[in-house]
Amino acid sequence: METYTLSGIQSMLGLSRSVITGLVAAGFVTPSRGPRREYRFSFQDVVLLRTAYSLQAAQIPPRKILRSLQRLKASLPSELPLTGLRIAAVGNDIAVREGDTQWEAESGQLLIDFEVKPARQGSVSVLSRSPQVRERTAIECFDHAVELEASDQAQAEQAYRDAIALVPDYADPYLNLGVLLCDAGRCDEAVALYREGLRHRPDEALFHFNLAIAFEDMQRLDEALACYDACLKLEPAMADAHFNAARLHERLGHATQAIRHYSAYRRLQR
Repeated sequence: METYTLSGIQSMLGLSRSVITGLVAAGFVTPSRGPRREYRFSFQDVVLLRTAYSLQAAQIPPRKILRSLQRLKASLPSELPLTGLRIAAVGNDIAVREGDTQWEAESGQLLIDFEVKPARQGSVSVLSRSPQVRERTAIECFDHAVELEASDQAQAEQAYRDAIALVPDYADPYLNLGVLLCDAGRCDEAVALYREGLRHRPDEALFHFNLAIAFEDMQRLDEALACYDACLKLEPAMADAHFNAARLHERLGHATQAIRHYSAYRRLQR
């Protein structure tokens, strides 16, 4: 079974380390441990963390996400698969739908019906702040793009761009589309895309991280290092950024800086 590292999850989902570790501490996500005692996350963990990310994007406070999801898990019967739920942000509350029943996650109170589309069997569908139709549609475009990547990359690219056009500060489509462009040898377009994302989300560490990788692919190493530095100012515990910066400093003959970043990387991997 494929598993994912903590830094890999951060890169994939854009969740901060504190939110991920908070979800682990709350018991809502229970990753296994690797040979060096590092967290290893399953695919189901990824789904649950993706839910937390979307709730965070709907401006639900992190403490409320953790508290609500913890209480939600405790209220579910053991035989109910978590992937059969539909979770949404409604105003400043977190609502859960299972079948025809809806309740408020934190208090457990039943809610009146809110507008949803039926979820596919065995999936978690996450909506953004209701009744913001544009935000909900952007998430649907993003999910559709992810499904298209393996079969039609041109259509996937368009779906990611549609999501960005609908909600210009929605980080996920920028991140996925940028990787898609770099993989296709279009790193200059990825650089422009990430810079556009940073115009809307200047404190998004993963934009700086992915921008650094794009500059690396273009052999613009000084610019890549500057982007890793910007990333680490926002997210000092991002181990992969320390490792990549150390590797570049070593390549450029900057021994002191390389040692400093390698040491930080090793410390974060314990």
